[in-house]
Amino acid sequence: MNNEEIRIALLGIMVKDRTETGKLNELLSEYGEYIIGRMGLPHCKDGVNLISVAMEAPMPVINGLSGKIGRLNGITSKVLTN
Repeated sequence: MNNEEIRIALLGIMVKDRTETGKLNELLSEYGEYIIGRMGLPHCKDGVNLISVAMEAPMPVINGLSGKIGRLNGITSKVLTN
């Protein structure tokens, strides 16, 4: 990690279109060194999948991943940080 202030963050991801999950998983792998853990919850009733990703990284890294995820079709992302 670089010398910027390290933050703990929770990245909330909502997947409404599963056609982009391959790209989503590639991004999560690319940022894997910053990921503490992740949990996925399918919500079959509404056809939505929820993923929470715990991260420890500088804010530019956290925001960078969230922004890239948010540009995927049918997938939204929000960050909660300390």
